[in-house]
Amino acid sequence: MKALDYTGTQVNYFFVCRRKLWLFTRDIRFENENEYVQLGRLIDEYSYTRKKKQIEIGNIKIDFLDNKQGIIHEVKKSRKIEKAHIWQVKYYLYWLKFHGIEHITGEIDYPKLKKKEVISLTEKDLEAFEDIFTQMKTILDRDLPPETINRPFCKKCAYFE
Repeated sequence: MKALDYTGTQVNYFFVCRRKLWLFTRDIRFENENEYVQLGRLIDEYSYTRKKKQIEIGNIKIDFLDNKQGIIHEVKKSRKIEKAHIWQVKYYLYWLKFHGIEHITGEIDYPKLKKKEVISLTEKDLEAFEDIFTQMKTILDRDLPPETINRPFCKKCAYFE
């Protein structure tokens, strides 16, 4: 896969669990049956109801966009895996930059927490993505999935069983 062929979900899963990334990329998906994923969808659906949601551009899907401010938004239910959330939004900014859309920022909205985090894309991030994409390709080229990681949040994962 080329760098711009990934989805934000794949970048997110790279930071959460390499095994989940490998399975998801092969269309092995269990999210629809998972109660935590369903809760996240409900939060997304009933938060920011006046905004146009789920904007698909190529292979990325932005939760909503503030055109006037130049901000893309990603809605999350908790900060437990915030690093993955941040890099997902950075990937959206990266993807848009390489398609000629610059001078925008991102924001992660946590409606249950009544918090938000502003995200921007730096030169250092652009360099980091080179390594991230190399690692993602190595993982996805494997014949077998990576080992399980058994972290505390694994029990809530749709892929746990």
